[in-house]
Amino acid sequence: MAANPLPAKAVMSSNNAKGFSHPIWAARADRLQSATGVLLGLFLIMHLHFESSILFGKEAFYQVAQFLEGGIFSETGHGYPILTQIFSTFMLLIVIVHAVFALRRFPTQIGQWRALRQQMKFLPHEDTKIWFWQMVTGFLLFFLVPVHLFAMMTNPEIGPHLSAERVVHQNVWMLYVLLLPAVTVHAIFGLYRVSIKWGLTTQRFALLKLAKVILAYLMVLGVASLVAYIIIGRSLSLPVVPFVPGS
Repeated sequence: MAANPLPAKAVMSSNNAKGFSHPIWAARADRLQSATGVLLGLFLIMHLHFESSILFGKEAFYQVAQFLEGGIFSETGHGYPILTQIFSTFMLLIVIVHAVFALRRFPTQIGQWRALRQQMKFLPHEDTKIWFWQMVTGFLLFFLVPVHLFAMMTNPEIGPHLSAERVVHQNVWMLYVLLLPAVTVHAIFGLYRVSIKWGLTTQRFALLKLAKVILAYLMVLGVASLVAYIIIGRSLSLPVVPFVPGS
């Protein structure tokens, strides 16, 4: 007769576990957390590149904005701002799902935070530091991301002048100064951890170096784009007139 590899108490505990503490539901939660994290991380990379089209001039950003809003399906060539509202709502739902599953592993007591800090001090493991910063940035994003998405849901108009007005005259640059580093660090290191966790690669150190290079690149790209919007916004007079190609 085969011996039970688990102690009786462990078996009973596993059978009586409820919610996300049950092994099956915990595994499903891990998969959903990883899937939503990958979706958000890839979206961030694309989003920063779309925004960076402002570096090629107002005309370039205008064309990108119209394309993303479905301008090719309009007789006038103008996009549909409602698409921005719909997509922002969808992304907010994804963020909520990701946050709910991520909170399962979030330290909730002062003692847990102290234990983590002591472990980082006496055992400075690179992945432990990455996990710590993911928790810190995740906590910040819990407040910052909904503000950004709600703004896009209530005021979906985008364009070289309108976006620059939002950044400068509505002081949204203060939000972006906090949002950009937090979301970039969280997303890139999150993609790194997902790749390691699910065995997509065994080259841990090479992947970590690549993640740091991509992180630095996206930060430079994001800062340059923000500076471009600030320069444009400071040159505009109120009330701001939407950008018109050829003007």
